[in-house]
Amino acid sequence: MAGNATHHYISSFFLVGIPGLQDFHCWIGIPVCLLFSLTLLGNSIIIITIKLEPSLHQPMYFFLCMLAMNDLALASSTAPKMLGIFWLDAHWIDFDICLVQLYFIHTFCIIESALLVAMAFDRYVAICIPLVGPATFLVLPGPFLIRRLPCYTKCVINHAYCKHIANTHVNRTYGISVALLVIVLDLGLLATSYLKILQAVFRLSSQHARSKALGTCAAHVCTILVSYTPALFSFLTHRIGKKVPPSVHIIFASLYLLVPPTVNPLVYGVKTKQIRDRVIGLFFPNKKTSEN
Repeated sequence: MAGNATHHYISSFFLVGIPGLQDFHCWIGIPVCLLFSLTLLGNSIIIITIKLEPSLHQPMYFFLCMLAMNDLALASSTAPKMLGIFWLDAHWIDFDICLVQLYFIHTFCIIESALLVAMAFDRYVAICIPLVGPATFLVLPGPFLIRRLPCYTKCVINHAYCKHIANTHVNRTYGISVALLVIVLDLGLLATSYLKILQAVFRLSSQHARSKALGTCAAHVCTILVSYTPALFSFLTHRIGKKVPPSVHIIFASLYLLVPPTVNPLVYGVKTKQIRDRVIGLFFPNKKTSEN
């Protein structure tokens, strides 16, 4: 939130979009629309493929299905409003709807991170039980902390979507604490898991077995890099990168929400033979699938 006007109650927010790049909003909307379309198509194919193929009804593919559904929800909670801003000048958003969007964006982001950790540990129980609950309750205080504020200085948010409003000490502390908890805990678990995986891999006597084992981790590592790189950049520039233009920060924050849901089905669809062969069979029934 910006500005130092007289305090007054508000019922809606004005989302600026990308400050400084308003003249290019119509062009920025094109890649956003493309990413959103690919997200809907790719993740829908993953979900349908796993549902229709009995051989894919296993914990690993159940995880992929959950990841695809979460990616659909994450992209759908941000991209439509962003396209409304960029193409239709629909900048205003109701106060309560803004809080709902804020809640779902952060919840789905934490679930995404938890799913990546669950995949690293590859435990059915880890996938089924603790993913949604902690994310739901961890983010829940955010909207209430914002709603309890008695008044606001200005109803303008210099962003392309509703984000956490850190204009009080309590709100700032809460926002930083949740971000650090998720990043440190999940990255720590991921590092621990892959350390154990590497230790086990390098104990294998066969070079072929080592190569095959490392190859099975490649898709997951790519997904981790795609997910965490823009997230860490956005977090660090927002906290310590005072000289970074706001437009750069907002672009990376938007990429964090739009790129992983687009890339995940492409990575897993290409790297996972069972899914790749089933998709080829669905679209090209007369084409013989590979054996390797």
